[in-house]
Amino acid sequence: MRANRLRELWDAGKPVINGWCSMPGGFSAELMASMGWDAVTVDTQHGLVGYSEMLAMLQALSTTAAVPLVRVSWNQPGEIMRALDAGAYGVICPMINDAADCAAFVQACRYPPEGFRSSGPTRAVVYGGADYHAKANGEMLTFAMIETAAGLANVEAIVATAGLDGVYIGPSDLSLAMGGPPGQDSDAPALMAAFDTILAACKAAGVKVGVHTNSPAYSKKMIERGFDLVTVGSDTRYLTSGRREAADMRSWLEGR
Repeated sequence: MRANRLRELWDAGKPVINGWCSMPGGFSAELMASMGWDAVTVDTQHGLVGYSEMLAMLQALSTTAAVPLVRVSWNQPGEIMRALDAGAYGVICPMINDAADCAAFVQACRYPPEGFRSSGPTRAVVYGGADYHAKANGEMLTFAMIETAAGLANVEAIVATAGLDGVYIGPSDLSLAMGGPPGQDSDAPALMAAFDTILAACKAAGVKVGVHTNSPAYSKKMIERGFDLVTVGSDTRYLTSGRREAADMRSWLEGR
């Protein structure tokens, strides 16, 4: 079976850099993956991506060395299994509030006897290899998102869930849950304290921890803080950065 490169990087003591796709399109996903990220996540929660677009994007990602991940829209077994059957090598699941939520999520990602994932890896066996069934439980990655007050309060129970590989912090929702503003790349003391609480729980449990960021500078700070995975760049951020060029041209034209 195709090995999960993220596991190999972590085994070597290296952090993972992740790209993010919110817009549907195979070519845009291929462009993102060709930038050199260790992994690229297709976002079906807040992104504009449906199932058929996700499938095409996973096919595009497989032309590169980037590990294909999917953030599902909710903790729904059918949706989680479809993402894995389409070829995702890891799933990020939002709004995990307690150990029961986490156990249901993890078990949806694992074949029996470790879970209740249904057999039918339609495209996954093409991408992963003929021995996919036998080895998938040891390769697929499970990331529980901690982004609510309940999730933060229950983090130690969540990270104790058998089969959980990592926690992924949604900083905007977590800030909202703590009474702060939404947004990325915040250094608010209360949010940093929450990050440290999650980091400590994950390190104690031997669970990896990732965070969503909006810039290389903040990502570097988070790696120095102890994070194992950082999401650095997204298709929407790169596209909207073109506003500066448009503004420069407009200003130049109006000043002629």
